[in-house]
Amino acid sequence: MPLYETVLIARNDVTQQQVEQIADDIATDLSRRDFTVNAMALRLPEPELVDPFDGAADLAARRLRTPLAPEISFLDDPLRMLRAARFVAQFDLTPDDALTAAVVELRHRLEIVSAERIRDELSKLLLVDDPSAGLWFLAETDLADEFLPELNRMRLEQDPIHTHKDVLAHTIAVVRNTRPELVVRLAALFHDVGKPKTRSFANGGVSFHHHEVVGARMTEERMRALKYPNDIVDDVVKLVYLHLRIHTYAMGWTDKAVRRYVRDASDLLEQLNPRQRCDCTTRNQNRARTLARRMDELEARIAELREQEELDAIRPDLDGKQVMEHLGIGPGRHIGQALDHLLEVRLEEGPLGEAEAYARLDAWWATQPHD
Repeated sequence: MPLYETVLIARNDVTQQQVEQIADDIATDLSRRDFTVNAMALRLPEPELVDPFDGAADLAARRLRTPLAPEISFLDDPLRMLRAARFVAQFDLTPDDALTAAVVELRHRLEIVSAERIRDELSKLLLVDDPSAGLWFLAETDLADEFLPELNRMRLEQDPIHTHKDVLAHTIAVVRNTRPELVVRLAALFHDVGKPKTRSFANGGVSFHHHEVVGARMTEERMRALKYPNDIVDDVVKLVYLHLRIHTYAMGWTDKAVRRYVRDASDLLEQLNPRQRCDCTTRNQNRARTLARRMDELEARIAELREQEELDAIRPDLDGKQVMEHLGIGPGRHIGQALDHLLEVRLEEGPLGEAEAYARLDAWWATQPHD
């Protein structure tokens, strides 16, 4: 006798008829599960699989179906459509045609689901080992248009004259290449969202000037709409804004440029550098080796400068109080300007020392209008 039946019969107030009714309700309960592969149960104490919707067979066939008609399941909870994308990616399942058709037909029902629930499910998808199949499912069913319309907008058409890489395919490849950390994966997902708005054609080629600036702004708007916490939004926006910086390294960076790069990245440096390595999805092996060598060289220079100075805590050699006491003035715009000047000198030349910093402050102050 199943364990739940044994327990219920031991109670004087439960009849055999009620026990049978509860047993029948197991199938009803399983019918309310998301998919057949998790609509199974195990009777105890003698193990017996309860599988009224053939979930075991679907699991063996790597097939994703709903216990009831998909229209019924998705109307009951539209978030299941988004959850299907995660199951596709996480468990390597192929959605059956009826499920896919129902997502296409009912995707607008996602509007009744709270932003917080959608955010949490998107985050779960991004944190599976390889989210690629799930992201493609969101794009191809147009489900992403209901909460992340930027995804399909990156599906730039190939122009017969101005050919270029499909930005969506590149983006999904970058997400797959990055390590499964939420901030890193979100930054990979959003890093090129500014390209559709900045695309232009000239001289037989395509360009996306300042797409990192536009993309950072779009990223913040979308992440706030999805109710991500402020600290996660700030970190992802910064990574999107900085993701092109490495490409100017080929032009030759001074020590000042390296210091500024580290300072701008601050505590996100360990996320920024690996993400930029993952941004290389080209099949051109020579180009890939060049980009990898460039990152190796930059990281070596960062390590070298770290040995010479406190590179991770770059700040002016003097603080605001010291500036005010030395110049004999109170708080005001001049203090901020003085600190900005000293920071630029610090980035340019490295640590000055207190005596030299005061000398540079005096020289700068002599050139300023004292209104």
